[in-house]
Amino acid sequence: MSRSSPKGTPPAPISDRKTLGSKKAARFTESVIREMTRLCQKQGGINLAQGFPDFPAPEAIKEAAVAAIRADVNQYAITWGARSLREAIAGKYQRDYGMEIDPERDVVVCCGSTEAMIASMLAVVDPGDEVVVFEPFYENYGPDAILSGAVPRYVTLHEPDWRLDADELSAAFNERTRAIIINTPNNPTGKVFAAEELAQIASLCQKWGVIAITDEIYEHILYEGRHIPIASLDGMRDRTVTINSLSKTYSLTGWRVGWAIATPPLSDAIRKVHDFLTVGAAAPLQEAAVVALGLSDGYYRQLAEDYRARRDVLLSALEQSGFVCFKPDGAYYIMTDISGFGFSDDTAFARHLIQTVGVAAVPGSSFYHRPEDGARKLRFTFCKREETLRAAAERLVLLKRS
Repeated sequence: MSRSSPKGTPPAPISDRKTLGSKKAARFTESVIREMTRLCQKQGGINLAQGFPDFPAPEAIKEAAVAAIRADVNQYAITWGARSLREAIAGKYQRDYGMEIDPERDVVVCCGSTEAMIASMLAVVDPGDEVVVFEPFYENYGPDAILSGAVPRYVTLHEPDWRLDADELSAAFNERTRAIIINTPNNPTGKVFAAEELAQIASLCQKWGVIAITDEIYEHILYEGRHIPIASLDGMRDRTVTINSLSKTYSLTGWRVGWAIATPPLSDAIRKVHDFLTVGAAAPLQEAAVVALGLSDGYYRQLAEDYRARRDVLLSALEQSGFVCFKPDGAYYIMTDISGFGFSDDTAFARHLIQTVGVAAVPGSSFYHRPEDGARKLRFTFCKREETLRAAAERLVLLKRS
């Protein structure tokens, strides 16, 4: 039944606001990374902007997904994840890090690490709470803070080695601090947080009663150093939410199967939020994830070796084309300085790169809360076949002639 009003009388306005969108949504833009992908596709370019591989996922995992679908694993799994997957997650953390994870209470399977992060933020943070965020940061963390009502406190990672200043970090904590977001290995910088840095973060978390929300999806893509889950440090097990997924390690970014690990009551809160955000991740893909998490150590060694080779191909190409590069210790991105190219800002140069030579990258300003701090940077990804990277190198060298 539709509303009506007396003849000649206009209907009452829905709102006095100028827009029907929320104030929260007005505070952030669409993903710059995915915008660059769309521009690249229109130009028929080589996409070194968005971090998804252009090579196949492991056959055993794909076959497991096909088998699960043929076996009619088509209905809802348990909201917080199929038992088989939760047990596989717990088993992997025991093997890799000696961590005791209770698959019944500690694991929440989500629709990718993206959902795991926002579900964790909504479950942990109240409006007005402060959340410490390292910058440059992965672009989702800013909107996540806004959507959860948090007040971000930014701590800069200082180039060229993305050093963490202990005094700056300490100054960011106070009685209003509720959480800190850690991403190691880091996107976009490739920084791998060292043991002493994690120990300092852990000490501050315990001093101020703060929760560490740690995004560890690049844990196996390492070239220098080692990955240390902050949850494995003394005193941090009960105040850490560990986030991970299939996406990067197994080249399955489109499957959207991830998880959050925490002890109750944190896991209880995350499960409730997750339930009403998405209900659950795709059931047959959860069964295939069990096979992924059971791959041998050799798979992970080869993964890192292959990415090291790809990194070196792109580093060489970028340096020969005039970029100043920050060599990553982990993950699969290279941050670059574009000062030598004479462009007014990073976005103009990124568009020029797509339109002129047909290679897409991400403007550095999307990784900073003040865009001007990233206005001289671009981020490139090397999660591509070597032939793709070499084709990009042939195009990038044209910059010297333009």
